[in-house]
Amino acid sequence: MELTQTEFTLCPKFEKTFSILGKKWNGLIIDVLLENGPQRFVDLSAKIPMVSDRVLVERLKELEKEGIITRNYSCNESSRSEYMLTNKGADLQKAIVQLQVWSEKWVTPEECS
Repeated sequence: MELTQTEFTLCPKFEKTFSILGKKWNGLIIDVLLENGPQRFVDLSAKIPMVSDRVLVERLKELEKEGIITRNYSCNESSRSEYMLTNKGADLQKAIVQLQVWSEKWVTPEECS
């Protein structure tokens, strides 16, 4: 029996999760913060050089809006801030590790070029 589009629906929570994590650069931003802790914008930009500053700013704002990261300002310097994972963001560590394991197993070097 064939399912029609109206008979099959995605779980809204799962769909929302992939709309966040599946957006280009978000996974890498989260991974950098998991691996390196709080980062300044220039540090994130240096660690993910393929992303433009404009897009990085957009992604950081989106992740902050979703409650995955937070931006903390230095008490001494109002212009100095760091991005860090919230508890919600840090909770993605197991999922990110599993994605890394899967990619090591299934993604070939040719697919990375």
